[in-house]
Amino acid sequence: MRRKKREIVHVGRDGWLFLIGGTNGVLDQYRSTFAWWRRLRAWASLVEARAARARALGITYVHTVVPEKLSIYEDRTDALAYDAAKSPARRLAGRLLKTPAYLDLLGPMRAARDGPPPLFYRTDTHWNYDGCLLGYRLLLRACGAVPPAGIGDRPRYETSKVRDLAEKLPSKPVEAASHGIIDQHAKRVFASPLVEAYEAAGQAPSLHVGAHVVYRNETPGADPRTVVLFGDSYSHFAPIMLTGLLAETFREVHFVWSSSLDWTYIERVRPDLLIFEIAERFMVRLPDDLFDVERCGERTGPVLATAG
Repeated sequence: MRRKKREIVHVGRDGWLFLIGGTNGVLDQYRSTFAWWRRLRAWASLVEARAARARALGITYVHTVVPEKLSIYEDRTDALAYDAAKSPARRLAGRLLKTPAYLDLLGPMRAARDGPPPLFYRTDTHWNYDGCLLGYRLLLRACGAVPPAGIGDRPRYETSKVRDLAEKLPSKPVEAASHGIIDQHAKRVFASPLVEAYEAAGQAPSLHVGAHVVYRNETPGADPRTVVLFGDSYSHFAPIMLTGLLAETFREVHFVWSSSLDWTYIERVRPDLLIFEIAERFMVRLPDDLFDVERCGERTGPVLATAG
């Protein structure tokens, strides 16, 4: 593991690329250390505290972690020295076995990893459309919801591009992948000034933390509940990932790109469901739940200056 510490990308078998370094020190997260023992204990306490606070407000809380490719596809690495069984997501799931608020995606995704469609891009850190669909279905089951008929059979389109891990290699391989056309019924009814500014400047792909949007779905068959989703790029504010799928399912979906919750916002919206999604590698930092959705959403200066 020490030999690989300075590397960012591991080149595995058959063109599979894995993030192992970077600011989150991904490969180091698969070690049994006292620091990680304390961090996982803190995460478990946070999940339970959030669930209790939400329950007091009459809100159902669901917490899920999107696993790293290293946690699912260790068989596609090439002599990489680590133990996938020490995945932070797996260890957290073990601590929260009796906590209904925690949804384990790792087990089902590992069980499905050898199916015909892969669940992740070969050359990207993110799950692909099929992986997202699986996570979405598991999440709906945890929420007591039913997917709209035929949502998994919607028309697809193909994209070919150099993806995030491939960008870090000298060869910059291109990967082709198919994606479903998600947005058919839900309409975006709100975007924060921050989102609008980035979109107007043609910089939407550069926007991450602080993105805030709301979708409404007026179709008769939509689940009548309101969802507030705090998540990251695996959810996304554009209707291309988990947010888009949820918006096609529920009457109203609020998405905030943040690992820290804004309880003032949650109490004002009073959703039926509060969902939290985080990529496994970001578990290296524990959220403080002091996020201010409105203050961050007004932060338009940097993008406008860049656009000018």
